Amino acid sequence: MSAADASPTVAGVVVIIPALNEEVRISATVGSAQRLANVCHVIVADDGSTDSTAELASAAGAQVVRHDRRRGKAAAMTTGAAAAREAGYGEYPLLFLDADLEASAANAGPLIAPVIKGAADMTIAVLPPAVGGGGRGFVMRLAASGIEQATGWRPTAPLSGQRCITRGLFDSVLPLAPGFGVETGLTIDALRHGAKVKECPADLGHRVTGTSFRDQRHRARQYRDVWRALAARRVIRFR
Repeated sequence: MSAADASPTVAGVVVIIPALNEEVRISATVGSAQRLANVCHVIVADDGSTDSTAELASAAGAQVVRHDRRRGKAAAMTTGAAAAREAGYGEYPLLFLDADLEASAANAGPLIAPVIKGAADMTIAVLPPAVGGGGRGFVMRLAASGIEQATGWRPTAPLSGQRCITRGLFDSVLPLAPGFGVETGLTIDALRHGAKVKECPADLGHRVTGTSFRDQRHRARQYRDVWRALAARRVIRFR
């Protein structure tokens, strides 16, 4: 696929917010996303939440599509993209935002302009340094090294879920890598398709993973899924 094939033909974007049990934050995230310039529609893809995420997202003005059970972020992203097409936005670029951004979602504008102007086929948000996190960067380094090994480009924010992507490119890289490997796989697949990928600083903030046993299990699952995404793309040596 050439860069020209991925260039958008419209001046707006559709926001897709994958969500799982985010009733505390989803209303603020949806409301802030709606205030972004060039946003035409907001879709929340509820990945089998057991709380009031879906109801609150709908009340905040989002279109809600739901999984009856948890299927993972990649599946939620794909379901949201399918809903955008069904709603009549099949040619619009997609802006993926995490559900826990709350008010900071209104600062995602820097991701949009390069895509709708044709300067990038996919943008990735580089967030301000997190405060109070408990990780040591193992997953980040694995993802960054793997992407570099596969493509020659080393990203600053390989795990960032805040991304704007042309519809043509998104459709070209399906199916997405499952689990927490989705961002790593998406970056590799986009670059292998010849896409123009640009990292953009954006003042976004979300819940920071701490140091509890549950948080460490979360990091272990991240590491496993990133490794699997790299292995599936035949990236077998890491620096």
